[in-house]
Amino acid sequence: MSAQTGAGISVVVCVYTEDRWEDILAAVSSVGAQSLTARETLLVVDHNPTLLERLTKEYEAYDGSGDVRVLANAGPRGLSAGRNTGIAAARGDVIAFLDDDAVAERDWLRYFAEGFDDPRVLAVGGRTLPAWESGGRPDWFPEEFDWVVGCTYKGLPRGRVRVRNVLGGNASFRRAAFDAAGGFATGIGRDGDKRPLGCEETEFCIRLARAVPDAVLLIDDRAVIHHRVPAARERFGYFRTRTYAEGLSKALVARSVGASKGLESERRYTTRVLPSGVARGLRDAALGRPGGAGRAGAIVAGVLTATAGYVVGSVRARRGGAAFSAGPVGDTGGRAEGVRSTGGEGAAA
Repeated sequence: MSAQTGAGISVVVCVYTEDRWEDILAAVSSVGAQSLTARETLLVVDHNPTLLERLTKEYEAYDGSGDVRVLANAGPRGLSAGRNTGIAAARGDVIAFLDDDAVAERDWLRYFAEGFDDPRVLAVGGRTLPAWESGGRPDWFPEEFDWVVGCTYKGLPRGRVRVRNVLGGNASFRRAAFDAAGGFATGIGRDGDKRPLGCEETEFCIRLARAVPDAVLLIDDRAVIHHRVPAARERFGYFRTRTYAEGLSKALVARSVGASKGLESERRYTTRVLPSGVARGLRDAALGRPGGAGRAGAIVAGVLTATAGYVVGSVRARRGGAAFSAGPVGDTGGRAEGVRSTGGEGAAA
């Protein structure tokens, strides 16, 4: 995708709470400051009429430009349906996703666009760095578990490399990817802060690779965003809850795509990356460096709680107690009723 066609990128930001008002404004502002101009920014509000109304008023000055549109999630509550609503309403040939509590660096979209110069590439992800509310990483918090707070973690390859899946809060896809594989599966991803689940992008990317066997998915770590980590997520209690939820989510993914694909990357992570992290933490402890023992212990605790979640999730899946669906993105109603817009041509493409 050349610079001339870069304006074909629609950016989707899914939002759900007024508690992140300033974060949402900052996210939208960072899209507007890109060196490669986005075609539009879509704010998809997850079943929060007050926030929908407030954002509509905030961006009504954009009326007629199409720069920012505010939409209501036309599907069930949750991040997956919100993304599907954004995909269905987007006008761009590429759809990029940015977390509502993150800001993108100036060349974020430009690096995404460069990846799509190869017609085989259907997805390009980026690098997500934590912005700790306390001012710095807690001594005990291992970099190998930065995915707990929605960030790129130690163990992922560097540079521009081919991967099994991208990370959903900092990613872009050709529209053709959704035409081929449908939308994000509802029932896996987050529902506000009620269920800190995830893995919907993992399941989608594996499904995409099956639908288009020669598809190329990339991560380019030059496409950087900064993700705010609130103080509540710097605590061990959240770490434990989130790792357990990840295990539950992985069980759902394995049910959908099979354990061989669903856990392919995780096997390398648990057998090579994490043991190295434990050894590094113990070495730091022996050398008297702060947090070494805590990091080693957190890695062990994270593995145990994620494993427990996976076991529980697998049992529930076998009993039929966990289900999700992944149909065409139009099933959310994003191109029809239930979508509210400010500016441009309305919700329909």
